[in-house]
Amino acid sequence: MRPNRTLAALCLGLAFAGAIEPALARSAREEIEPAEERTFPFDANIPGCQDPDVLEKVASQFAEKEAKFWNSSLTIVSYDRIERTAWRPWGLDYYPRRYCTATATTSDGIRRKVDYSVRESLGIIGSTWGVEFCVHGLDRNLAYAYATACRMARP
Repeated sequence: MRPNRTLAALCLGLAFAGAIEPALARSAREEIEPAEERTFPFDANIPGCQDPDVLEKVASQFAEKEAKFWNSSLTIVSYDRIERTAWRPWGLDYYPRRYCTATATTSDGIRRKVDYSVRESLGIIGSTWGVEFCVHGLDRNLAYAYATACRMARP
């Protein structure tokens, strides 16, 4: 009796997948509306990975998070090996975001990898750009933030 249930479940699954496939194919052919052409458009004018304002924002938010949540005086004192890893990785219809990585030296003298993104409309009340970041080895609330090794901070 158990093999019949397995066979029935397999047939039902294949029928369901067959019904979904045409819907997915149709959506792939639909015209994409770039974020810049929406009723409330994005302009995709966000700073680059090496922009001093971006790096300062990451450093200041990192210091604030360390002090506020972890009672730590750790800060980022310098960056090197700054690279862009992706620009709009999911396409033109998503809001503009630039993904970056760098090596940061923290105030304890340790060099750590930092993954960060610059995103449009993430700043004060959505009026400007903002950043999200993860410092490897210092993402202490793994289950709620960026998961193991900052995996969720990358595209």
